[in-house]
Amino acid sequence: MKEDKREEPGPGPEPEAPPPPTEEEEALLEFHRSYRELFEFFCNNTTIHGAIRLVCSQHNRMKTAFWAVLWLCTFGMMYWQFGLLFGEYFSYPVSLNINLNSDKLVFPAVTVCTLNPYRYKEIKEELEELDRITEQTLFDLYKYNSSNTLVAHARGRRDLREPLPHPLQRLPVAAPPHAARRVRRAGSSVRDNNPQVNRKDWKIGFQLCNQNKSDCFYQTYSSGVDAVREWYRFHYINILSRRKDTSSSLEEDVLGKFIFTCRFNQVSCNEANYSHFHHPIYGNCYTFNDKNSSNLWMSSMPGVNNGLSLTLRTEQNDFIPLLSTVTGARVMVHGQDEPAFMDDGGFNLRPGVETSISMSKEAVDRLGGDYGDCTKNGSEVPVKNLYGTKYTQQVCIHSCFQESMIRECGCAYIFYPPSNNSEFCDYRKHNSWGYCYYKLQDAFSSDRLGCFTKCRKPCSVTSYKLSAGYSRWPSVTSQDWVFQMLSRQNNYTIKNKRDGVAKLNIFFKELNYKTNSESPSVTMVTLLSNLGSQWSLWFGSSVLSVVEMAELLFDLLVITFLMLLRRFRSRYWSPGRGRGGAQEVASTPASSLPSRFCPHPASPSSSLPGPAPSPALSAPPPAYATLGPHPAPSGSTEASSSAHTPGEP
Repeated sequence: MKEDKREEPGPGPEPEAPPPPTEEEEALLEFHRSYRELFEFFCNNTTIHGAIRLVCSQHNRMKTAFWAVLWLCTFGMMYWQFGLLFGEYFSYPVSLNINLNSDKLVFPAVTVCTLNPYRYKEIKEELEELDRITEQTLFDLYKYNSSNTLVAHARGRRDLREPLPHPLQRLPVAAPPHAARRVRRAGSSVRDNNPQVNRKDWKIGFQLCNQNKSDCFYQTYSSGVDAVREWYRFHYINILSRRKDTSSSLEEDVLGKFIFTCRFNQVSCNEANYSHFHHPIYGNCYTFNDKNSSNLWMSSMPGVNNGLSLTLRTEQNDFIPLLSTVTGARVMVHGQDEPAFMDDGGFNLRPGVETSISMSKEAVDRLGGDYGDCTKNGSEVPVKNLYGTKYTQQVCIHSCFQESMIRECGCAYIFYPPSNNSEFCDYRKHNSWGYCYYKLQDAFSSDRLGCFTKCRKPCSVTSYKLSAGYSRWPSVTSQDWVFQMLSRQNNYTIKNKRDGVAKLNIFFKELNYKTNSESPSVTMVTLLSNLGSQWSLWFGSSVLSVVEMAELLFDLLVITFLMLLRRFRSRYWSPGRGRGGAQEVASTPASSLPSRFCPHPASPSSSLPGPAPSPALSAPPPAYATLGPHPAPSGSTEASSSAHTPGEP
């Protein structure tokens, strides 16, 4: 206690000042003093393989150069692979997935047409006039008298009210020069006043001109049959176009006159299962199981007995001979909410034959957006849907042609629905519409109208693959009683025999249907996985190494900014310092490499105290050590170890 009391009084030595911070202590926010120091710190502490060899091999320049070249080549190869991976990702490749499903299937819609556009009562006289002109043209060109109406050539001319525009003509074809010489040599014995014309040397066609007759061309055909049919069809369209509403006054067949029997899944059809429309060329058409049906048909079993079975009348008593050159019926299988394009996807039935059509369903689901040029509902397609049905590529193409027809020719083509406030083409109102139509048809076929480019494919498509089988119906042994039953029940004319009846069976051959769906080949997850694999392959590191690279770049930018800022301050804010201040900022001492980061032994020079930091970069700490005794001037390790502060026991 006495000793304690003795020690309490009296002033003791002043407390020691805290030691100055060393280089190894980490501050809250610290930046390196030079690029070299930053680079050495990064190579010694990064998790990227091979980077430490750039500084640990600095005593062997050959090894340092070897590892620097190897590291740069590896870095370049990795980013070359990165470029390939990003290029593959942004090309948006797709994979096709094929799935086989089995379930109850909705039976598709089936459209059947008579192949005979029935005449209208109001235009019967005009059709008869067209028939007489056609018969007269056949007589003039081919000396063929198709009926008793042409008793003499002059009488036929007098019966005509007025000649129709665009008459059918015979056009000679200019022979090549060498062929013409052969003809002259071969025909030298023939008298000049009686030349012989070879039918192979001329074509049949009709002339079409524009509004002011300044440009004309001949629509020619090498076949006389094709020329007569197309010419008759052209005038027939004009006659139909004069009707404001062709559906109201149409001679619509009763279902029983064209379709003798109709059964689906062994159950008879009724009027609620079909709808009727008229086609300008194929006549009366009936669509079974369309979207307007009360209940859609479902197929729960495959086979011919679980499908649609029709017995059709194919008599030709009331056919137009110059327009309907095919006998039988026209059939098309399509979706419920799709229009029936009989020209594009239909097929004909042969009279006296039972045609069995087996179907298989196939669905396609495409990826839109960047992965493919398809549309979901056609809303982004710059073509108005004139049919008012589900978007399909055929609907868009026909609507595009009709819009071009209305815009260029001033009228609508009768085969396609018209737009608002547009009328069908008729040469009595639009005398040059034929010239405009055939010009547009040529531009349409070569895609100069851009319809095939504008009309994109739908992303979801359901199609039906058809395979047909044929057999003679009815057979020789059963034809007598079959025809007797048809004549008694359906007023069938027995004398027509096989030429007036045909049978059709449509069914699913299996309930399995194939779905082709697209999926992205390279997703974001796949891309990141591939990038990580490449990074690990070339550098053996992880995503944290990428953060280290980002930190290195950030530190480089900060050091560059600070050096430029200090140079600017030394030049403009401290003019007295002059050029030496700038050099002081620019030149910074290189820090020594700690021994724990490198396998080489530390050199003796590394233990010597280095020069004091430049005052431009940091201020020196207070010299608290001057209060005590100075170390021995010899600088030996013994003197330094025995040095002590005052008051130390």
